[in-house]
Amino acid sequence: MSLAEQWRVARPPAAGVHVDSAACSRQSFATIEASAAHARHEAEVGGYIAAQAAAPALDAGRAAVRALTGMPDAGVSFTTGSNHALDILLDDWTGERTVACLPGEFGPNLAIMARHGFDIRMLPVDEYGRLDVNALGAALAHDPPALVHFTVLGSHSGVVQPVHDMATACHGHGIPLIVDAAQGFAHVDVSGIGADAIYSSSRKWTAGPRGVGVLATRPGFLSDSMRERIGHAEANVGAHVGFSVAIGEHIAAGPAAVQARLRDVGATTRSTLSGVAGWRVLEHVDEPSAITTLQPPDGVDAQEVRARLIAEHAIVTTYLGMERAPRAMAHPALRISPHVDVTEDDLAAIAQALTAVSR
Repeated sequence: MSLAEQWRVARPPAAGVHVDSAACSRQSFATIEASAAHARHEAEVGGYIAAQAAAPALDAGRAAVRALTGMPDAGVSFTTGSNHALDILLDDWTGERTVACLPGEFGPNLAIMARHGFDIRMLPVDEYGRLDVNALGAALAHDPPALVHFTVLGSHSGVVQPVHDMATACHGHGIPLIVDAAQGFAHVDVSGIGADAIYSSSRKWTAGPRGVGVLATRPGFLSDSMRERIGHAEANVGAHVGFSVAIGEHIAAGPAAVQARLRDVGATTRSTLSGVAGWRVLEHVDEPSAITTLQPPDGVDAQEVRARLIAEHAIVTTYLGMERAPRAMAHPALRISPHVDVTEDDLAAIAQALTAVSR
């Protein structure tokens, strides 16, 4: 059985065509049952006793995160999601409040940075929004920020950023590096980056429950008081258990095999949808990600198209408003993000439906 078939049979049948994994993937039967079983156990013995019993599963989840990030000594904390993780990190930061990031930084991340009083500086990029590695050294040397926040894969684009080059430059200039892997974790290789902190969400490419994420930090980067605060915070332990199961399923499937399949999915999606009904694919066909960004033709409203695809064709995509990347986006777009189970028939149905709703 192929990886795609294994992934498909492990889940309830999709009610239509789901190509929205960059927003929220479909959970497996095992993940759903793990969360539900914990809830039942809470009802039987009480929430705190059930949480103690869940400790081995949660420890396994933390160990899997350390393995996937290549951070064997990291402190690993469950969060409510990626925004929560960034909020924790910036709230705990005691240094100068200057941060460098890409122009395509996620809008809510920019808001969190501003709320914490950070002066935000832009890293150099090329015409595709990819980090300009050749200009990076001079930019960091000329006006070094106190902190770099680097997103592996943006919310508004399928362009994979050269995070290892960024890490090398940060190490050379003695600048701490925080990596946003919300779209990268379980999608592209985020191991061995050498970041001071890396965080992600559960609901995207790991196909875990909503309302949970993870933060991994090198020893000493997060203060003891903040760790204690996180440890005593109210937690949805059932969601943490489900996330741990989902990460385990990803490791069992083989991260390298999943990444290879997602690269193929991205290439096939872009080839199939390029030029359909006047829509323009913004990534190169061989961009090593499964995210495809479509720019609508003149006069076509991407938000309306997304709504009609759901209502009339049971196809789930993502509308990308310019607030997602306010310093980089020039127009709204549509995001197509299939997981490993997508079929050629699914993509053909999307092309046909896109033509129908774009007239």
